[in-house]
Amino acid sequence: MKKLTSRLDKERVILAVGAPLLALVAALVVTALVILATGKNPFDAFNDMLSYGSASDSQIYILNKGTTYYLAGVAVAIGFRMNLFNIGVDGQYRMAAFAAAVVGGALHLPALVQIPVIILVAMLVGAMWAGIAGILKTSRGVSEVISTIMLNSIATAIIGYLIQPERLGQLDDAGTLVSTKPLPESSFFFTLDMGPAGQLWGFIVVAALAGLAYWFVLGRTRFGFDLRAVGQSESAAAASGVSVKKMVFTSMILSGAMAGLIGMPTLLNESHMYSNDFPLGIGFTGIAIALLGRNHPIGIALAALLWGYLERTTNHLEVIGYDKEILGVIQGVIVLCVVIAYELVRRYGLKRQQQRVGAELAAQAATTQKLEVAR
Repeated sequence: MKKLTSRLDKERVILAVGAPLLALVAALVVTALVILATGKNPFDAFNDMLSYGSASDSQIYILNKGTTYYLAGVAVAIGFRMNLFNIGVDGQYRMAAFAAAVVGGALHLPALVQIPVIILVAMLVGAMWAGIAGILKTSRGVSEVISTIMLNSIATAIIGYLIQPERLGQLDDAGTLVSTKPLPESSFFFTLDMGPAGQLWGFIVVAALAGLAYWFVLGRTRFGFDLRAVGQSESAAAASGVSVKKMVFTSMILSGAMAGLIGMPTLLNESHMYSNDFPLGIGFTGIAIALLGRNHPIGIALAALLWGYLERTTNHLEVIGYDKEILGVIQGVIVLCVVIAYELVRRYGLKRQQQRVGAELAAQAATTQKLEVAR
């Protein structure tokens, strides 16, 4: 049995390493073919991406972007672990950021109070907005996919209405940018001065703590076990005494609360207001990042950094003459390759495990038969 376990462990490690390597090779090949089809040299493109992405200012950019993308990936992953497809993360983080900006602009408290209040408001609003979809699913059986898509549109309409100058917003001096009231300086989150490379957002610390909490709660607590059990089989979880509806609603609340943090790095470290040019679509980026990271906190972190790297380097490719659609193509190819590679490796690993177990059991049966004959 120990020999069998040792073999399975070794194969598990090989397969775990083989899946991302297979996806990476496949993504590079397909991307190279796409760039070649545009009439450009893919090797020149890859060389520019490596050199530009390794610059110190690019590394700071990647870390800052990765902070936001990481929070988005974790927010989506909470739903995925529950077998829920929370497409509404995009609307949840925008509603949360808008509400936090309005509240923060109206308060003038010491930083030790002001910043936690803004963050708590964002998490509360994100949780409440996601809770609407949770209530609809548990009480009326409405698919979270449909309800969250509609809630995204409703969030856009509400923000567009409230941010008007005659309501909660204001125009800039040029009369082109509509925004909430700027946050006072006590709301500014700390940054690390990295010299010519730029400012590293301090909210990266909060993102790391959020990832640690996600790992601990879902992987090391009874609540996390129940949540994952419901995601695997609702009937089995219900038979063991777990309230399925309660877990569904709770997971939506947690996903929404985490989504509320997504806009905070931009709000507290960069823009210090919510305006009509606030980043959009990060919730959908979080879906891709959660898929790439396999819902694991470390995997999500690596995927978030990869996404920031691709965004930084492919934008530079556009500057030097490559098609601007290259970024979307590369991102889509990577997601597809990762999903396909992991599924192929999973099926191969399952087949090999069955073969190993069958061979070991057959050997044990043969040994037992020989002993009985000898007796």
